[in-house]
Amino acid sequence: MSAAPAGRPPFVALAAQHGTPLWVTDGDAVRARLRELRGAFAGLLDEVHYSVKANSSLALLRLLAAEGAGFDVVSGGELERCRRIGVDPGRIVFAGVGKSDAELAAGLDLKIGLFDVESSEELDRLGALAAARGVVARFALRLNPDVEAGTHEYVTTGTKRNKFGLPFEEALAALRQTAGNRALDFRGFHVHIGSQIGDPGCFAAAAVIVADHVRAARFAGFAVELLNFGGGFAVAYDSPAPLIAAIAAAVRPLLEPLRVRLLLEPGRWLVAEAGSLLCRVLAVKETPEKTFAIVDAAMNDLLRPALYGAWHPVELLLPAGESRPTATVDVVGPICESGDFLAKERVLPCPRAGDLLLIGVAGAYGTSMSSQYNSRPRAPEVLIDGGRARLVRRRETMDDLLATELEPD
Repeated sequence: MSAAPAGRPPFVALAAQHGTPLWVTDGDAVRARLRELRGAFAGLLDEVHYSVKANSSLALLRLLAAEGAGFDVVSGGELERCRRIGVDPGRIVFAGVGKSDAELAAGLDLKIGLFDVESSEELDRLGALAAARGVVARFALRLNPDVEAGTHEYVTTGTKRNKFGLPFEEALAALRQTAGNRALDFRGFHVHIGSQIGDPGCFAAAAVIVADHVRAARFAGFAVELLNFGGGFAVAYDSPAPLIAAIAAAVRPLLEPLRVRLLLEPGRWLVAEAGSLLCRVLAVKETPEKTFAIVDAAMNDLLRPALYGAWHPVELLLPAGESRPTATVDVVGPICESGDFLAKERVLPCPRAGDLLLIGVAGAYGTSMSSQYNSRPRAPEVLIDGGRARLVRRRETMDDLLATELEPD
């Protein structure tokens, strides 16, 4: 463990100590975001459930659990991560469009707080599994409000062309079919319209529709105790993001009169800006058309640019007092894919082999999407906590990569 000065993490020292590529997460920044979110929704918010898929590091989950956060999981593996760190099961919500019977059973056996159910078929299976165990499954139904989120098509989740949720009339029909089933306990609704949503008006539009559905369900005789309003709040990658206070102000007058327990499930918004990926320049390649900085990080480390065309800020960390002329550079990895890039056409100080590059706003969907493609060991992670830096995930070895493979008889 090494001490870090207040403010910016000591990236150069951390890279020297742990090598590159290297993930660095600022836990103090995550805590600050959580406080900001709770302050913006004060008086309206019941619980924050961190979306584990954004970054599932056990050390980060422990940090958030210590701050009183709950957790939103979408797989049996994420559920097991929460169990391993001793999370109160009552603070876990199990979401996801394709839960297996084994995953539903694991949630029931752990006695988690809530299942976010995505279909009538899933509700039937959940009820049967709960009845067989003699337990009660608390659930919310995920609604599809058919609201455009104004974001990338791959992270839009709340329109009728998406696989997520139920139209309201179908949700009511499912409730009517399960009325009187003592193994099922309906608590309310869940809605999540997408990720990286930059317009507070999109949240307001969803809130209008969902508020109408809450009132209609109550009129139909169903008690609606809670509303999981999801997350999807934008962060500042290449342009300013709306303040969380502006989003809260847009939905407060619409949701407050409902008098429901309001749950939020942010992931990216809590951790993206707290995370960075450090890498070193292996070589600089000049062509008649391009200048390429070939670095030791790749699409297996940070998939988002290749997957979504995502933009991340890039900084070349020059020694103090040094200056260089600039060049327009593509930052690319060593993987044998043309899609293996981290940034394109960035104006940077002319890079040289050995230079250290910082890929910013990388705390969400970085480590959790990383892979071993091209048989590349996954990178380690350092967590800054209370001004001190500690290694929380070691670098993988080739033995780790080959551990699950079997020799022929």
